[in-house]
Amino acid sequence: MSHPLNDPKTLTGWALFDWANSAFALVITTAIFPPYFEEMVDPEFTVLGVPFTNSSWFAYLITFSYLVIAVLSPFLSGIADAGGRRKTFLRAFTIMGGLGCLSLFFFTGMDTMWIGSLGFIVGLIGFAGGLVFYNSFLPVIATEDRFDRLSARGFAMGYIGSVILLLLNLAMVLKPSWFGLPVEGNLAVRMAFVTVGAWWLIFAAISLARLPDDVRLPGTGLADMAKRGVRELTGVWRRMRDYPQAKRFLAAFFSYSAGVQTVIFLASIFAKKELGFATQELIVVVLILQVVAIAGAYLAARISEWRGNKVALYFELTIWTLICVLAYFVNGKLQFYLIAGAVGLVMGGIQSLSRSTYAKVIPRHSSDADGPADTTSWFSFYDVLEKVAIVVGTFLFGFLDALTGSMRLSILILGGFFLLGMLLLARFHLPRAEPE
Repeated sequence: MSHPLNDPKTLTGWALFDWANSAFALVITTAIFPPYFEEMVDPEFTVLGVPFTNSSWFAYLITFSYLVIAVLSPFLSGIADAGGRRKTFLRAFTIMGGLGCLSLFFFTGMDTMWIGSLGFIVGLIGFAGGLVFYNSFLPVIATEDRFDRLSARGFAMGYIGSVILLLLNLAMVLKPSWFGLPVEGNLAVRMAFVTVGAWWLIFAAISLARLPDDVRLPGTGLADMAKRGVRELTGVWRRMRDYPQAKRFLAAFFSYSAGVQTVIFLASIFAKKELGFATQELIVVVLILQVVAIAGAYLAARISEWRGNKVALYFELTIWTLICVLAYFVNGKLQFYLIAGAVGLVMGGIQSLSRSTYAKVIPRHSSDADGPADTTSWFSFYDVLEKVAIVVGTFLFGFLDALTGSMRLSILILGGFFLLGMLLLARFHLPRAEPE
């Protein structure tokens, strides 16, 4: 039996999931865990005879996580598209991610580094893996005319929820006695990890209770559904020759995405390691980033309306290049605050602008039998490419950091991704009308 569309309780439940899982993206991957990891792990160490710095090891954790996610994505997309098991897999990845967060409480130093490393990897895979099934619920619960508004509602709830929890964590770190925690030591920070895991699991449980139950479809085994996902992505790759502007844009997108995502993931650990930022200072930095990013997304949209997507992308990429250059020379906290403000200005803008530009160069609909024409398949390809870019960017950063022992030099070299992106963008021309 099909679930009724546009049911208010169901729509609210779907948006609530964004409220639940966005806390992981903000608190764990950006604000609190990276600097805590840097503090708990020795500056230099060896594993199986291979030398690492703490920051290169952290970069490799992200590399490994997204490598797993990139490999799984085609299979997960096929399972989500074929339907029948959305809720089961969304629940499984949520439990995986939540437990990964909770396990970080037991990460207290070098002797438990394996717990911190594994917990972070499991949390990141749970977060990214669940998003595939979360997004696939949209056409099941809402009519197309509600998609944009419902997506925006989910984003807004995720932003508000994650900021509320981050403010609570800031209070825990600054005034641990208010929460019955000792002033000395790092128990308050470790309890912040617990709050993220609990927040994620509790609110996701409420969300899942409101989403439609799985309806097992006959003849849709896991292997068949996984093959469908792979077939859709390979079909997009074959069709790409008919859309040269899409191919040119994706080449530029791959290059600069490697730089964007690596800077976002590693900015906090850079501030902690190179400039001595305290955890509470970094939380304030991240809060500033969140606010400025909203304004940055609107700024990018206005520039795009005024001068077009390509000019707006060049504007964004120029600032990203300058950020990498200035980060190499930064030596004070005030300077870093200014650089962080610049990151916020272009962080939301480059992501929103990239997605909207891509939407303008792919087919909206087609009756061709040569391959997939629906936008879901094309955006699945886009998402997988972005994940592979994260693998490349974070691996190169970690490799250079371990080789040179300098995060500054690694970030400077990241600027090359943005320069290459601008060069590749020179061959891209946005059509006046969308392809049919």
